[in-house]
Amino acid sequence: MIATDTRIFSNRFVINRALVAYLNMESNLIYREESYRVIGKCMEVHNELGHGFLEIVYKDALELVFRQDGIPYEREKPYEVLFRGVLLPHKFYADFVVEGKIILEVKCVSALTDEHIAQTINYLKVSGNKLGLLVNFGRGKMEYKRLVY
Repeated sequence: MIATDTRIFSNRFVINRALVAYLNMESNLIYREESYRVIGKCMEVHNELGHGFLEIVYKDALELVFRQDGIPYEREKPYEVLFRGVLLPHKFYADFVVEGKIILEVKCVSALTDEHIAQTINYLKVSGNKLGLLVNFGRGKMEYKRLVY
């Protein structure tokens, strides 16, 4: 009887430690509220439009939603790339920079790939921003990845 009680206690203790770790992780998410708001707006767009449109349609819809809801954003914000102390002639353009600190990269593909993730991480490196949201509207269910640099 004591061994059973101890085992149950140990399992509860392990579960509780995992729960505490998860809750601590959730409370330490960078730009937590802002990113939830942005993902929520992306979900609104996806719920209304569904999937199957070109990427530009989702960007236009997001811009409209951000403007209507008073969410500060910049669309196609240019960033210069510095290589060996020299500015390269071509810039990259972030789909959106939301609230001046979150890069939102919009995709409309059958699946997000390592290349999409690498692209967003490179945008974070060059821009100096810490959080990137990679959102895919190309499937029946919207998917996203939260990338911290």
